[in-house]
Amino acid sequence: MRMKLTLPDKSIRELPEGSSGYDLAKDIGSGLAKAAIALSVDGKQQDLHDVIHDDCSVSVITIESQEGLEIMRHTLAAQVLARAIKNLYPDSKLAIGPTIDNGFYYDVECSETISIDDLEKIEKEMHNIVKSKSTITKKLSSKSDALNVFKSLGESYKQDIINDSEQENDFQLYYQDNDKFVDLCRGPHLPNLSFIGAFKLTKVSGAYWKGDSNNKMLTRIYGTAWNTEKELNKYLHELEEAEKRDHRKIGKEMDLFHFQDEAPGMVFWHSDGWTIYRNLRNFVRSRLQESGYIEVNTPQVIDRKLWEASGHWDKYRENMFITEIDEEHANEKRVNALKPMNCPGHVQIYNQGIKSYKDLPLKYAEFGLCHRYERSGTMHGLMRVRAFTQDDGHIFCTENQIESETGLFIEFLSSLYSDLGFKEFDIKLSTRPEMRVGSDEIWDKAEAALESAIKNLGYPYRIDEGDGAFYGPKLDFVLTDAIGRDWQCGTFQLDFNLAERLDAQYVGEDGNKHYPVMIHRAVLGSFERFIGILIENYAGKLPFWLAPKQVVVASIVSDVNDYAEEIANRLKKQGIRAEVDLRNEKIGYKVREHSTRKVPFIFAIGNNEKAEKSVSIRQIGSTETSSMSLDEGIDYICGQNKV
Repeated sequence: MRMKLTLPDKSIRELPEGSSGYDLAKDIGSGLAKAAIALSVDGKQQDLHDVIHDDCSVSVITIESQEGLEIMRHTLAAQVLARAIKNLYPDSKLAIGPTIDNGFYYDVECSETISIDDLEKIEKEMHNIVKSKSTITKKLSSKSDALNVFKSLGESYKQDIINDSEQENDFQLYYQDNDKFVDLCRGPHLPNLSFIGAFKLTKVSGAYWKGDSNNKMLTRIYGTAWNTEKELNKYLHELEEAEKRDHRKIGKEMDLFHFQDEAPGMVFWHSDGWTIYRNLRNFVRSRLQESGYIEVNTPQVIDRKLWEASGHWDKYRENMFITEIDEEHANEKRVNALKPMNCPGHVQIYNQGIKSYKDLPLKYAEFGLCHRYERSGTMHGLMRVRAFTQDDGHIFCTENQIESETGLFIEFLSSLYSDLGFKEFDIKLSTRPEMRVGSDEIWDKAEAALESAIKNLGYPYRIDEGDGAFYGPKLDFVLTDAIGRDWQCGTFQLDFNLAERLDAQYVGEDGNKHYPVMIHRAVLGSFERFIGILIENYAGKLPFWLAPKQVVVASIVSDVNDYAEEIANRLKKQGIRAEVDLRNEKIGYKVREHSTRKVPFIFAIGNNEKAEKSVSIRQIGSTETSSMSLDEGIDYICGQNKV
């Protein structure tokens, strides 16, 4: 008997029943058989030597593909790093070892402390294991047999995973080197270790078992892996560059902000950091006004009744901060929530008074302070916080206006990004998630409308299945920074649900009442996060107009202090953020200190400059000094102060 298999090019290939993925690769060609590491069957990854069933769509996964790289990283975690740990720390207990962006990690319990200093030793043992080029074989076990295997090995976490599973059979146990090592895994894995490329262990941290602080703290060992040494070295260089640009480190050097335990995930903005924030907000505000937005402001604390009506209480409550208060003269508690987003509040403003089709599109904007609960382990400087401000906006429009509003928004976003130094971006169209409000009919309509708009406008995009908002599909806009990292910032979300849920209507041209389409949009997203991105993109050397301190006038000798003050005052009158440094310190010390604070220009003022009514200007990043008259110097600086 033979079975029929559909290949990616839609061609049909016949193989004997019971054939494996390797048999298919070999049947196609010897070169493919050598490069093959796994198989995709009807969209699901399988091990290369798994038997293929009849009448399915199949594709062979090679080590050169992105899927192949992920499988190699998974194998490194579960079959190489895990085994190296057991070899070096025999009493250790293995937990889990998944892949992550650009790498992998493994969680272990160990009686000995494993520190960053031990990574070289563990890495060396991993290389010894890889040199064996051991074959990896999979055996399917029943629940009881799998439990017995790991019970005999004293692997309590593996037993925990098995006991938590609802399945009774087909537990995948992967063995290597004549069964000297075994791990429980969903797979797939490489057929053997000869496919392992270049790798490096990067860091050690702690992690609670199952992410629950009531459970034991495990040791998490991170690594990265690539197909070639060249790719690995490139990534490590990017990591090193990213570490230099870390906004938390630069923020401390520039004295911009801090965090503390009494307000986790909430920013304490210092004067210079708040200056950046205000300048960025004013920049966005002026553009919003030019584009016809009406700026509004809505309450921070709103009764749960509105969140129930909007759908947030059911779909988003776990991310909300809930408050209870005793109402005066009432024998009851009132349940409120700090707003996690601004949209229900904007609908309340829309609902004040009758709206006509002639009023649409109606565009509200708000620099809205929002609070969302993030687990303590997920917060990361400015990039992920619990309290943040959005450059939020909502457009109430008709269905016929969706395409034009999509185009106007992308033009608006493109202009802002360009002025902030980001000339290109990618667009993702995110479709309905599992957790959502509204009927499938409404979702079909919304997805079709948004995709039609982006297609007709001619912008390239890719589809991200299942990543839409709970109330509608969306376009996400992804920036690439100076060192090649992607950041999703802007969003444009099409909502056919919320206006109806909150009874927002307009009188149409036909004289009847209709529900407007509601578009949720943001360009920067979170101000806090975007400032973090800007700091890292520019390594702290922000564009002149955005820099918190633009010029420092530094005296070389005390005799010129009055002239330094005069220069600073003239700059301030021109709207330049200037200050003087009259300390009794050497000019070299002052220059180094203000360079660390990323001040764009330093005026070094000595007796010659005072006598000649001139200035000596040093720009950050340059070792050269330019001399010019005071008037020329001030004109030069003012000419820099443009977006």
